[in-house]
Amino acid sequence: MLHYRHALRSLARTPGFALTAILTLALGIGLATAVFTVADALLLRRLPVRDQDRLVVLWGQAPDRGFDYPFTLDEAREFARRTRSLAPVAFFAYEGAWPTPIRDGGRISRLHRALVSGEFFDVLGAQPVLGRALQAGDDVVGAAPVLVLSHGAWQRQFGGDPTVLGRQIVMHGNGVAYTIVGVMPQGLDYPRGADIWAPLVPARTRPGTDSTVADVELIGRLRPGAMAAQARDELTAYLRRAEASPWQRDMHGVVHALPRLVLGETRPALIAFAAAAGLLLLITCINVANLLLVRGLARVREIAVRSALGAGQRQVVSQLLVENALLAFAGGALGVVVAAAAVRSFVAVAPPGLPRLDEIQLNATALAGAVGITGVAMLIFGLAPAVITSRVEIERVLRSGTRQSAGRRSRLGTEGLVAGQVALALLVLSAAGLIARSLIKLERAELSFEPSHLLIGDLALRYDQFDTAAKQQALLERLLPQVRAIPGVRAVSPVVAGPFSGPGGWDGKFAAEGQSPEQAAANPMLNMEVVTPDYFATLGIAVHRGRVFTDADREGAPPVVVIGESVARLYWGTADPIGKRLRIGEHLERAVSVVGVVPDTRYRDLREARPSVYFPMRQPFFPFEPVTLAIRTTGPPTELVPAIRRVIGETEPGVALASAAPFGSFLDGPLAQPRLNALLLGVFAGSAVALAAVGLFGAMATMVRQRTRELGVRMALGATARDVRRMVMGRGLAVASVGSLLGLLGALLANRLLAAMLYEVAPTDPATLATVAALLLAVGLVACYVPARQAMRVDPMAALRTE
Repeated sequence: MLHYRHALRSLARTPGFALTAILTLALGIGLATAVFTVADALLLRRLPVRDQDRLVVLWGQAPDRGFDYPFTLDEAREFARRTRSLAPVAFFAYEGAWPTPIRDGGRISRLHRALVSGEFFDVLGAQPVLGRALQAGDDVVGAAPVLVLSHGAWQRQFGGDPTVLGRQIVMHGNGVAYTIVGVMPQGLDYPRGADIWAPLVPARTRPGTDSTVADVELIGRLRPGAMAAQARDELTAYLRRAEASPWQRDMHGVVHALPRLVLGETRPALIAFAAAAGLLLLITCINVANLLLVRGLARVREIAVRSALGAGQRQVVSQLLVENALLAFAGGALGVVVAAAAVRSFVAVAPPGLPRLDEIQLNATALAGAVGITGVAMLIFGLAPAVITSRVEIERVLRSGTRQSAGRRSRLGTEGLVAGQVALALLVLSAAGLIARSLIKLERAELSFEPSHLLIGDLALRYDQFDTAAKQQALLERLLPQVRAIPGVRAVSPVVAGPFSGPGGWDGKFAAEGQSPEQAAANPMLNMEVVTPDYFATLGIAVHRGRVFTDADREGAPPVVVIGESVARLYWGTADPIGKRLRIGEHLERAVSVVGVVPDTRYRDLREARPSVYFPMRQPFFPFEPVTLAIRTTGPPTELVPAIRRVIGETEPGVALASAAPFGSFLDGPLAQPRLNALLLGVFAGSAVALAAVGLFGAMATMVRQRTRELGVRMALGATARDVRRMVMGRGLAVASVGSLLGLLGALLANRLLAAMLYEVAPTDPATLATVAALLLAVGLVACYVPARQAMRVDPMAALRTE
């Protein structure tokens, strides 16, 4: 207890030091604890499934395309029978968790529905928290329509009502009422974003037949002793079997561990946040260690007196460690408050699609992590200064005085620690700079269409009324003129999918007329879009050459296409492609003529302007369901939503506008994660730079205090105030420069780990690295200015009389 009383009195005598140390620790420990809390929920906490590391998801992939290709249900079942590395195997619909209109009385809303085979939850080994999971008997033709809820949907839609079992959800598309039979556990999020899971076969069976239409992917459990590579090789061999189609035989199998797919692109970001938080905690510890070292060496005379009176080194170290422990305890306690605020802020700004978002909260594990982080921090920042300070030479200290002894001993150590802080701060700042530069480039990416005054609306169709392409075409011919006639609407067109919805699988193999079979086989797969004549005007896509479609481009007329610029360059280089012919089909059996060229757009993917081939809707090469409308308006798009909804309802009672939003709101999706990355790394970088500046300021201020006599002598011998200022600022700049150089060397190596998070920015981007280094040096100069001003005010006579 005596140590604690002495420690409290000692800290109370220097409140400025104590407050600075506690706040510094609170910042570092708080942000580190917050990141640990998020990482625990997303990275460390296991999924609510059995033996998650044995679960894999499989698909086929063409060598020239980066997205997955599905299987037919029959193909998937055949592979499941052949595989020797997986057991059991289940299937789920290729589109994943798809937004599906549901009807609740007269209100239409949307839930994300995943269609899965009856064995899906058996493969996962997931147990419901209420009711039962789907079973094999639910996934057959004629089975009663049932579904299970995700834990999140149960809470959001039904308020966590335990009597929800037996209630029904009506699908607007076919009017079928699905009975809720179970609720799955919290944290089960696959396919990503699923609100409900329903049986695959009943939902994909053509009325009146036993034929199922389903593009699926596979999920399986590795057998004991089997490796993912074996499953991949088996799938590749199956894709390249003799009876496979030509386009399949070019593919190879892809196998991914389920936990990685659940996290998706969040995983590298979380690892980057954890690294930044670790660096910030290390900077914090160095800063506090520096403060303690300077304070301890300023107390060497006091410690020498204690030693002269009989105190041993162990007693001195114990006393200093007790003071450090009190600082760590106070900083850790305040750090928990900082962590709680940081976690709440993270949840508030996190992208809506972030997995397991509702599980991110401070809990016993997080608090234990905070205690552990605090303990480690105390060992890092407290032990070395205490030992160094305790090793005083009693006779020399008592004879020479504090400033001379402390100044000589502390200067190099202090400056070395500050240089380390600057180096670590530059590491974090360079990462934040690269992410920020990447975000700016992504936000300024050329879309090649006009996003303003563009409304995107999702239609809810009764598919039992519009179950053929002819009925859907007739619907559009009735509906589009009515919407176009609304005052304020300039143009309207159906689109295959909403903005930034990804490739969607509508890809085809093309060949220019005259290419050899070998050349055709080497051609890449190209994105295909089915559009109306008004599509290009509605989206504001310019026509570079030729023309777009007209009403004359219908069935029976010569088949035509419009192509993107990159497609024109791919097949004909700089030659004019208008009038040239492309062949398409599994055996390249169909010829189409090019009538127009438009720019490659980023409608499907913000990060990539996809090479596309456009087909006229009235010459359907493949069918699609017109469930999304693009509407060009003369004024603010949202103002027309009530009128559009009313006109659609009056024109077609079986159709409703389920949702509508201006195009700008869709940009929030692909930009959400990059913005979060930039925000969080910016916070870490700002904190790191501030701590480094405080450390540099403290080191230079201490140097001025410890060298007051020397400065007085210099000024007495003729040095001007400007010379003294130059000396102090030069020393500080030298420390900052050494730290910046070390930080740049580290950044050149470490920033390569950020490559997956960057867009059109190299991890070693010279402009970014030069900018952050210059910024850090500028901050260093500002931090040195006040100590330099203090040095200029030294009175030579007073300094010479001090000792």
